[in-house]
Amino acid sequence: MSDTFKTIARFQYSTEAQIIKGRLEAEGIQVFLSDNLTIDTDPLVSNAIGGVKLKVLSTDALKAQHILESINKYSVDDEGNTISCPNCKGNRIELFSTIKDAKSFFAFIFGVLFSALPFYTRHKYKCEDCKTEFDLK
Repeated sequence: MSDTFKTIARFQYSTEAQIIKGRLEAEGIQVFLSDNLTIDTDPLVSNAIGGVKLKVLSTDALKAQHILESINKYSVDDEGNTISCPNCKGNRIELFSTIKDAKSFFAFIFGVLFSALPFYTRHKYKCEDCKTEFDLK
């Protein structure tokens, strides 16, 4: 049995990696996270060091990749149905935060100046296919 690990995914934050780690371990796959403590200490270095690396044994890499592909990473509504784009009807929708209005902008500035958590953020959805931004009604 080979004891070498293979990196199968990278994540910006360790919380994302921990969720996937739990899913893979539930399937009996041994998982190792690399650089998660460094990023937990200073999240701003995540891009510089390549994020949190999720590693599995080389013998389990194919099985782990199939499990990762089966996990839907796109947005769902409150009932668990996939959200579709109102423009192109695509299903590759992601949630993001925006500061395009005045209230969001001032909340962002306040948070930066006083090292406080933002007390207001505006969330929108964006289609990865046609780049349409929209709200759910």
